[in-house]
Amino acid sequence: MKALRWLVTGLLLTAASLAVAVAPMEQQARAFLLREAARLGDHIEVTMQSPTAPLPQCGDATPFLPGHQRPLLGPVTVGVRCDGQVRYLQARVSARGRYWAAAQNLDAGTILEKDDLRAREGDLSTLPRRTVTDLDQLVGKELTRPLNAGMVLQDSVLRVRPLVRRRQPVKVEAMGTGFRIERAAHALEDGALGERIRVRLPDRRVLTVVVSGPNRTRVTF
Repeated sequence: MKALRWLVTGLLLTAASLAVAVAPMEQQARAFLLREAARLGDHIEVTMQSPTAPLPQCGDATPFLPGHQRPLLGPVTVGVRCDGQVRYLQARVSARGRYWAAAQNLDAGTILEKDDLRAREGDLSTLPRRTVTDLDQLVGKELTRPLNAGMVLQDSVLRVRPLVRRRQPVKVEAMGTGFRIERAAHALEDGALGERIRVRLPDRRVLTVVVSGPNRTRVTF
């Protein structure tokens, strides 16, 4: 009986020491995620998942985000460097904030204005991962496909407004040391500033050019 008591006492002391060892690393990881997610919205919450194996003691844990986890919402992985080793912890980040949805049915090719959008409030971690929540990044963009009223705006359906339109006349400029040549052509595809597109010259030759302005392109050498 006495041996059993010693065994139970030993197990309790071991569990207590593990809790002390685990807590600082998890606490630092949680604090790190709270700081990283602070600008995503209001009422940020970080829930740490219990590790599958005991974490080592670490007096100077350094959390970091492996890879490119952006936006930092929903299930995330946080790495912790400790005495030359790295452990990975799982967590969930949630935040309440404002996002935007289509105010009415919108056609492909629509150049978004503020009146086309309606603000909503909710848990941002439940939205599709590529949802755009910044109004400034929505207004002026062009839709690449139709949207039904109420659908959230994702960056996969947005593009910068083209400065050159397919089948429209454009100017093609070529410059070099001591010369400048400009010719007329027709665009074979849409293009935004800095994008490479194909144009057809009057002699039917096709060139690849860079969009430099409204209905203007340049040849790069």
